Amino acid sequence: MKTVREKIRRLCRGSVIGQIAVYAVLILISYQFLYPILRMISLAMMSEKDIMNPSVTWIPKGWTFNNIRIAVQTLDLKKTLTGSLWFSSLLAVCQTFVSALTGFAFARFEFPGKRFWFVMVLLSFIIPTPVVVIPRLIIFTGIQEAPWGAQMIGTPIPQMLMTLFGQGVYSAVLILISYNFTRMIPRSLDEAAAIDGANSFQIFVHIILRLSVSTILVIFLFSFVWNWNESYLTFTFLRGRIPLLPQRLGMFDNLFASYGQGGGSAQSPEFRINEAYKMAGTLVAILPLLVMYLFVQRQFIKGIENAGITGE
Repeated sequence: MKTVREKIRRLCRGSVIGQIAVYAVLILISYQFLYPILRMISLAMMSEKDIMNPSVTWIPKGWTFNNIRIAVQTLDLKKTLTGSLWFSSLLAVCQTFVSALTGFAFARFEFPGKRFWFVMVLLSFIIPTPVVVIPRLIIFTGIQEAPWGAQMIGTPIPQMLMTLFGQGVYSAVLILISYNFTRMIPRSLDEAAAIDGANSFQIFVHIILRLSVSTILVIFLFSFVWNWNESYLTFTFLRGRIPLLPQRLGMFDNLFASYGQGGGSAQSPEFRINEAYKMAGTLVAILPLLVMYLFVQRQFIKGIENAGITGE
């Protein structure tokens, strides 16, 4: 298989037609990802006249940032962005540490029932979330109602506990990424550290973590984005006690209906909801993730290659 792929690559490199074909495929693939974002930006910058004008498709005739301003106010961006950042970051840090530690344990240790627990990790990814959310809700409600219990529902504690016990959002995928990369690190480094007197946790901290910085970054980014976009579990356990940007975006139509511009009514003809306001709200909601990716894209791509999930 590798020989065939190498021959195809050589033919593509040496042939102009092959290079054109490769670029054509790359352009088609990138179009599938870029089209929604470019369309979103285009609609977010259109005035109401452009939205109603059938001759305007991509480039607005009257560029405006008023849609962005109204979306920011409707989403209450200052509070929701702050809440989403610290909530998603807290869960992502815990999930990253637990995933790295679990992957290290599976890759380096032999213990009774190892295969069984590894299958359980995979099974936790296969089972749909709604199937297990009710038992979890009953557990945390029971803890809350116990005489010695503390407030659970309406706080980040349930999701924190699930994350720390390896039951966070797509934790199985993150554990597999850590497991695959840890297996690539030579055991001789562990043995040399053990000869110098290092215990297992010191080996994990000073060798595994230091050699897997780019992979840890990939795990953190995946965890951050997944926790950022998670709405079902968050709404079930948090009950809206912390203002979060994605949840407020889901209520954009209702929030917009009660929003007045300059003391006016949102139902007035000049201030009725349209696709421009919705796209502006969506753009505002995903902009923090896009900005974060722009700053760490090189390390992210390097981590993807090191994690061994490229399909090669």
